[in-house]
Amino acid sequence: MIHGRFQPFHNGHLQYLRGAAARSDVVFIGITNPDPARIKEEPTDPLRHLPESNPYSYVERLLMVTEVAHDERIRAHVIPFPVNEPELWPAYVPPGLTQYLRLFSDWGGTKLERMREAGYDVVVLDEGVEKGISGADVRAALRAGEDWESLVPPGVARVIRSLDKVTV
Repeated sequence: MIHGRFQPFHNGHLQYLRGAAARSDVVFIGITNPDPARIKEEPTDPLRHLPESNPYSYVERLLMVTEVAHDERIRAHVIPFPVNEPELWPAYVPPGLTQYLRLFSDWGGTKLERMREAGYDVVVLDEGVEKGISGADVRAALRAGEDWESLVPPGVARVIRSLDKVTV
Protein backbone atom coordinates (compact mmCIF):
# COMPACT_ATOMS: atom_id res chain seq x y z
CA MET A 1 0.00 0.00 0.00
CA ILE A 2 1.07 3.53 -0.76
CA HIS A 3 -0.68 6.60 0.50
CA GLY A 4 -0.68 10.36 0.19
CA ARG A 5 -2.81 13.45 -0.02
CA PHE A 6 -2.19 13.62 -3.80
CA GLN A 7 -2.99 17.35 -3.95
CA PRO A 8 -2.53 16.71 -6.85
CA PHE A 9 -0.93 13.38 -7.76
CA HIS A 10 2.41 14.34 -9.36
CA ASN A 11 5.43 12.68 -10.98
CA GLY A 12 7.05 12.02 -7.59
CA HIS A 13 3.94 10.10 -6.57
CA LEU A 14 4.18 8.19 -9.84
CA GLN A 15 7.68 6.99 -8.89
CA TYR A 16 6.30 5.97 -5.48
CA LEU A 17 3.46 4.03 -7.13
CA ARG A 18 5.84 2.35 -9.59
CA GLY A 19 8.16 1.33 -6.74
CA ALA A 20 5.33 -0.37 -4.88
CA ALA A 21 3.91 -1.93 -8.06
CA ALA A 22 7.29 -3.47 -8.87
CA ARG A 23 7.09 -5.32 -5.53
CA SER A 24 3.38 -6.19 -5.47
CA ASP A 25 0.78 -7.86 -7.66
CA VAL A 26 -1.90 -5.40 -6.53
CA VAL A 27 -1.34 -1.99 -4.94
CA PHE A 28 -3.73 -0.39 -2.52
CA ILE A 29 -3.56 3.39 -2.91
CA GLY A 30 -4.73 5.24 0.18
CA ILE A 31 -5.91 8.80 -0.28
CA THR A 32 -5.28 10.62 2.97
CA ASN A 33 -7.37 13.47 4.35
CA PRO A 34 -10.47 12.07 2.62
CA ASP A 35 -12.85 14.03 4.83
CA PRO A 36 -12.09 17.77 5.09
CA ALA A 37 -13.92 17.99 8.42
CA ARG A 38 -11.48 15.47 9.95
CA ILE A 39 -8.19 16.99 8.78
CA LYS A 40 -5.90 17.47 11.75
CA GLU A 41 -2.86 19.62 12.28
CA GLU A 42 0.38 17.64 12.35
CA PRO A 43 3.37 19.18 14.15
CA THR A 44 5.83 17.41 11.83
CA ASP A 45 4.12 18.83 8.71
CA PRO A 46 2.59 22.17 9.70
CA LEU A 47 1.07 23.09 6.30
CA ARG A 48 -0.74 19.85 5.42
CA HIS A 49 -4.00 20.78 7.16
CA LEU A 50 -4.45 24.20 5.54
CA PRO A 51 -7.28 24.62 3.00
CA GLU A 52 -4.88 25.99 0.37
CA SER A 53 -2.85 22.77 0.70
CA ASN A 54 -5.97 20.69 0.00
CA PRO A 55 -7.79 22.14 -3.05
CA TYR A 56 -8.95 18.81 -4.49
CA SER A 57 -11.76 16.72 -3.04
CA TYR A 58 -11.44 13.03 -2.29
CA VAL A 59 -13.40 12.19 -5.47
CA GLU A 60 -11.21 14.43 -7.63
CA ARG A 61 -8.09 12.76 -6.27
CA LEU A 62 -9.67 9.33 -6.71
CA LEU A 63 -10.20 10.18 -10.40
CA MET A 64 -6.57 11.26 -10.73
CA VAL A 65 -5.17 8.13 -9.09
CA THR A 66 -7.50 5.83 -11.02
CA GLU A 67 -6.43 7.39 -14.33
CA VAL A 68 -2.76 6.99 -13.47
CA ALA A 69 -3.13 3.35 -12.39
CA HIS A 70 -5.05 2.62 -15.60
CA ASP A 71 -2.45 4.37 -17.80
CA GLU A 72 0.36 2.52 -16.02
CA ARG A 73 -1.49 -0.81 -16.22
CA ILE A 74 -1.15 -1.26 -12.48
CA ARG A 75 -3.73 -3.38 -10.67
CA ALA A 76 -4.85 -1.08 -7.90
CA HIS A 77 -7.56 -0.47 -5.35
CA VAL A 78 -8.07 3.14 -4.33
CA ILE A 79 -9.32 3.64 -0.77
CA PRO A 80 -9.71 6.48 1.71
CA PHE A 81 -6.96 6.38 4.32
CA PRO A 82 -7.29 8.48 7.50
CA VAL A 83 -3.55 8.72 8.07
CA ASN A 84 -3.96 10.98 11.12
CA GLU A 85 -6.19 8.45 12.89
CA PRO A 86 -4.31 5.16 13.33
CA GLU A 87 -7.14 3.79 15.47
CA LEU A 88 -9.31 3.76 12.31
CA TRP A 89 -6.81 2.02 10.02
CA PRO A 90 -8.16 -1.50 10.59
CA ALA A 91 -11.53 -0.38 9.18
CA TYR A 92 -9.89 0.79 5.94
CA VAL A 93 -6.78 -1.30 5.38
CA PRO A 94 -6.92 -5.05 4.81
CA PRO A 95 -4.76 -6.94 7.32
CA GLY A 96 -1.33 -8.03 6.23
CA LEU A 97 -0.71 -5.32 3.63
CA THR A 98 2.83 -4.10 3.30
CA GLN A 99 3.07 -0.34 3.71
CA TYR A 100 5.47 1.40 1.34
CA LEU A 101 6.89 4.76 2.36
CA ARG A 102 9.25 7.35 0.99
CA LEU A 103 10.98 9.38 3.70
CA PHE A 104 11.56 13.01 2.79
CA SER A 105 10.64 14.81 6.01
CA ASP A 106 9.92 14.55 9.70
CA TRP A 107 6.33 13.71 8.74
CA GLY A 108 7.63 10.61 6.92
CA GLY A 109 9.39 9.53 10.10
CA THR A 110 6.20 10.06 12.09
CA LYS A 111 4.24 7.89 9.67
CA LEU A 112 6.94 5.20 9.77
CA GLU A 113 6.74 5.06 13.58
CA ARG A 114 2.93 4.96 13.61
CA MET A 115 2.78 2.20 11.00
CA ARG A 116 5.31 0.06 12.79
CA GLU A 117 3.48 0.62 16.10
CA ALA A 118 0.28 -0.52 14.36
CA GLY A 119 2.03 -3.75 13.37
CA TYR A 120 2.44 -3.18 9.63
CA ASP A 121 5.36 -4.46 7.63
CA VAL A 122 6.91 -1.24 6.29
CA VAL A 123 9.25 -1.01 3.31
CA VAL A 124 11.06 2.28 2.75
CA LEU A 125 11.46 2.99 -0.95
CA ASP A 126 14.21 5.18 -2.41
CA GLU A 127 15.97 5.64 0.91
CA GLY A 128 18.34 8.60 0.82
CA VAL A 129 16.84 10.11 -2.33
CA GLU A 130 16.00 13.82 -2.23
CA LYS A 131 12.42 14.88 -2.88
CA GLY A 132 12.30 16.25 -6.40
CA ILE A 133 8.77 17.64 -6.56
CA SER A 134 5.90 18.38 -4.24
CA GLY A 135 2.21 19.06 -4.53
CA ALA A 136 2.99 22.63 -3.42
CA ASP A 137 5.19 22.99 -6.54
CA VAL A 138 2.33 21.88 -8.79
CA ARG A 139 -0.22 24.08 -7.03
CA ALA A 140 2.13 27.09 -7.30
CA ALA A 141 2.61 26.48 -11.03
CA LEU A 142 -1.16 26.18 -11.49
CA ARG A 143 -1.78 29.45 -9.61
CA ALA A 144 0.94 31.29 -11.55
CA GLY A 145 -0.25 30.03 -14.93
CA GLU A 146 3.10 28.32 -15.45
CA ASP A 147 3.82 24.87 -16.89
CA TRP A 148 2.23 22.41 -14.48
CA GLU A 149 1.45 19.61 -16.91
CA SER A 150 5.08 18.45 -17.08
CA LEU A 151 4.96 17.95 -13.29
CA VAL A 152 2.07 15.46 -13.34
CA PRO A 153 1.30 12.23 -15.23
CA PRO A 154 -0.89 12.68 -18.34
CA GLY A 155 -3.93 11.14 -16.64
CA VAL A 156 -3.78 13.74 -13.88
CA ALA A 157 -3.55 16.55 -16.41
CA ARG A 158 -6.64 15.17 -18.14
CA VAL A 159 -8.56 15.10 -14.86
CA ILE A 160 -7.49 18.60 -13.79
CA ARG A 161 -8.44 20.05 -17.18
CA SER A 162 -11.81 18.27 -17.02
CA LEU A 163 -12.48 19.75 -13.58
CA ASP A 164 -11.81 23.24 -14.86
CA LYS A 165 -9.51 23.67 -11.86
CA VAL A 166 -6.46 24.84 -13.73
CA THR A 167 -6.08 27.55 -11.11
CA VAL A 168 -6.22 26.52 -7.46
